[in-house]
Amino acid sequence: MAARPHVLFLAFAFALLASSSFASAAIVEHSFHKSSITAVNGSLPGPTLRVKEGDTLVVHVFNKSPYNLTIHWHGILQLFSGWADGPEYVTQCPIRPGQSYTYRFNVTKQEGTLWWHAHAQWLRATVYGALMIRPRSGRSYPFPKPHREVPILLGEWWNANVVDVETQAAAVGAAPNDSDAFTINGRPGDLFPCSSKHTYRLKVVHGKTYLLRLINAALNNQFFFKIANHKMTVVGVDASYTNPYITDVVVVAPGQTVDVLLTADQTPGRYYMAANPYISLAGAPAINRTTTGIIVYNGTTASRPIMPVLPAFNDTPTAYKFFSSLTGLVTSPFWTGVPRQIDEHMFVTVGANLVACDAPGNASCQGPFGLKLAASMNNASFQLPTKLSMLEAFFRNVDGIYTTDFPATPPLQFDYTNASNSFNQALLITRKSTKVKKVKFNATVEVVLQNTALIGVESHPIHLHGFNFYVLAQGFGNYNPAIDAEKFNFVNPQERNTIAVPVGGWAVIRFRANNPGVWFIHCHLDVHLPWGLATAFVVENGPTPETSLPPPPPDFPKC
Repeated sequence: MAARPHVLFLAFAFALLASSSFASAAIVEHSFHKSSITAVNGSLPGPTLRVKEGDTLVVHVFNKSPYNLTIHWHGILQLFSGWADGPEYVTQCPIRPGQSYTYRFNVTKQEGTLWWHAHAQWLRATVYGALMIRPRSGRSYPFPKPHREVPILLGEWWNANVVDVETQAAAVGAAPNDSDAFTINGRPGDLFPCSSKHTYRLKVVHGKTYLLRLINAALNNQFFFKIANHKMTVVGVDASYTNPYITDVVVVAPGQTVDVLLTADQTPGRYYMAANPYISLAGAPAINRTTTGIIVYNGTTASRPIMPVLPAFNDTPTAYKFFSSLTGLVTSPFWTGVPRQIDEHMFVTVGANLVACDAPGNASCQGPFGLKLAASMNNASFQLPTKLSMLEAFFRNVDGIYTTDFPATPPLQFDYTNASNSFNQALLITRKSTKVKKVKFNATVEVVLQNTALIGVESHPIHLHGFNFYVLAQGFGNYNPAIDAEKFNFVNPQERNTIAVPVGGWAVIRFRANNPGVWFIHCHLDVHLPWGLATAFVVENGPTPETSLPPPPPDFPKC
């Protein structure tokens, strides 16, 4: 194989090796050196990984930080490569300080924008980067080729050690401190004095079209994103193509990606791109922190950029219109029809709860009623194991790591979205457990995700590892199958891996469990994941060795 090495002098090695097995495929290799400042290769965001569909991605992670670490390749299907998925104690034990691990997986039947991030504690606040998947050689985008492709990563910044922020909140059972700033490509923007000289700038040529790959890498906030005086055309979400959707505002929840085409068709000048939070929690105060970048037309002189008019922080109608208007592109190369025969029906409530306070002595916690804040799915508050990863327990038939009794329906039915139940103590208490749902290989699974009003009414971004799913329908209030099933889109529903379940509402998703292993499904608000808003699907092996989970790699991390 012929090597074409490129080296960037940021302790970041890149090599592209032509593969002998596929004429258009390659092995794309990287090394991540994780430092004590919780950044990869000294940069924020970390390196952008660029591959083509069909390539093999190899990333060597060297953990030079004082914390346990894993990396999750958010949205990668990991077909028969579940050992590389990355969530701590779900598919692997952590990479210990001073140790290393090599992730290796194929990028198959996916094109568009995904991303990678730490999946241990709150380290993804600064350990993240873009993963751009272009069509393999000989295949083109289902839209005109853009002049340039640009990753735009929305993030959060704390003037503190984020692990300490998380640890302090967990100790007292309260919500953690808010971040101090939002960022575009690691920079808060010139509305923040500390960043006025370092605002992200994108130079454009009048008349050219640019593919902006938007990624919400924030821990705890959804965002409205606008560019002053410009329209955008959505052409993809979560590495799945969409029918073109023209809009002046994009809404992106934590974990989601949105591909938009931007044509530089306005009077040459300087225009702000700006993002502010969409806060769905009822009664929550506004967060007046807008992060900015600047679109700069070539040849223009320095002037004050034009600012877009952003939606109000609690503009749920605008958020819902965007999320519900997207449809899948059925002519895209990897589109398959929605499976109609359902093997597993699930109705899953999601929301906040309380657990007993474990403060020492007689001290109380800082959650409601002196208890500790928690979260759950179907009143099961997920607790990660620590002795062995669930995937290794599945592969080696080890008992005692998880149980397969996750309920397919809520243990108690109630008026889920009625705010009068928010502090009903008969509904609030949950217990910690490691319950998962076992399904047969190739089964079709339909899940109704029902938000609840417990503690507070808000939108929850739910991410499924290992699969894309179809969003058949979504709405507000309590899901009513007699009425709401009539709204299902079986023709061209959007396909994605992360769904923002509407505030005080529901969403119905469907997927085919054609990949054996253990696959996490959880809220992508990091304020809620440690609280337990998660479970996992254990997908049984198929009938042949080719449809079964292979053994782990030799250097697989040990617990």
